[in-house]
Amino acid sequence: MPIYKINGEKKDGLQKYKVRVNYTDSFGAHKQLTRVAWGKDAAAALERELTQQAQNRQVTADLTVDQLFAIYFDSVQHEIRRTSLSKKQSAFKYHISPFLGKVNIKKLDVKILNSWKNYINEKDLAFISKKNTYKELNACLNFAVKTEYLATNPLLKVDNFRNAYDEKTKVDFYTPEEFQKYIAAALSCAVTDNYYDYYVFFNIAYFTGARKGEIHALRWTNFDSQYIDIKKSITQKLKQGDIETPPKNKSSIRKVRLPRPLIDILTRHRRRQQSAVKDWSENGFICGYYTPLRDTSIDLQNRKYAQMAGVKRIRIHDFRHSHASLLINANISPLQVAQRLGHATVDQTLKTYSHLFPNEEERTIQMLNNLFKN
Repeated sequence: MPIYKINGEKKDGLQKYKVRVNYTDSFGAHKQLTRVAWGKDAAAALERELTQQAQNRQVTADLTVDQLFAIYFDSVQHEIRRTSLSKKQSAFKYHISPFLGKVNIKKLDVKILNSWKNYINEKDLAFISKKNTYKELNACLNFAVKTEYLATNPLLKVDNFRNAYDEKTKVDFYTPEEFQKYIAAALSCAVTDNYYDYYVFFNIAYFTGARKGEIHALRWTNFDSQYIDIKKSITQKLKQGDIETPPKNKSSIRKVRLPRPLIDILTRHRRRQQSAVKDWSENGFICGYYTPLRDTSIDLQNRKYAQMAGVKRIRIHDFRHSHASLLINANISPLQVAQRLGHATVDQTLKTYSHLFPNEEERTIQMLNNLFKN
């Protein structure tokens, strides 16, 4: 009997029971699950629960990578952001499951995992996508070790992807002169169409360095005449529609002080919205009012403005890089740049924008030369 009565111990009139379930885990080790319960009904329910847990641990010898991921996903889905979950699902669906999905996790070894890496290398994937796919598989296998589905993580014997040419991620941006041409074209279209939301969107992006999702989530309650308060982010790439979440990380929650040109643009934009929208309130989105501007429409307008202005087209995220370039060229400290962009660490700022910071060696030599002038 897995249920044992503990004589002489009662609580609130209920007898104390010990419930013990023995099992052999997938490594051949004899183990047991032991808990206590008060009352016969509670003990019976606990026995059923522990029996199910034991059975789950005994069937791991036949667990495939797909089955492991399903368990892993169920475990982490309430602990990370929806966008991160979506990336995990995509990585497994398109890059891990097709090659490893039906493989028993106990049969994962260096040979199979290196074959998987060769399979990934043959795909037309960006280098960063390959590295991220490796990280997702590694996280899943680490979970398997933590939950005793595996004794060790076999992927630890296989290095992550390496770029043979050690290419740096390209950081593109608009100079102030290029942006002036670009935003003049945007303003011309706004006046012609009598619709200024795209014009405002790109000004916010350039003058604050806010991420696209952070701008989508900005409501008039987040604007107080001198600052914008970034507390949320909205993604439009999930099947469930627009999803509002906290920003990318804790440091991304920030107040960003605005320059005078942007304050004036936002103030005029609010007046226009108040005149055009009958039920206007502070809860409306700054760009789009009822719903955020659509990503596809923003991309189309971006192409249009760049072509009209006769400047190169940059990605939406590159407006964030443009803001960083402005700050760096004005000799703003890396710490201040990191705080304004909402980077988790200064190291992240230096790693991304190191090539934009001025060469300090020349300034050092000039200083030393000036110390001992003849």
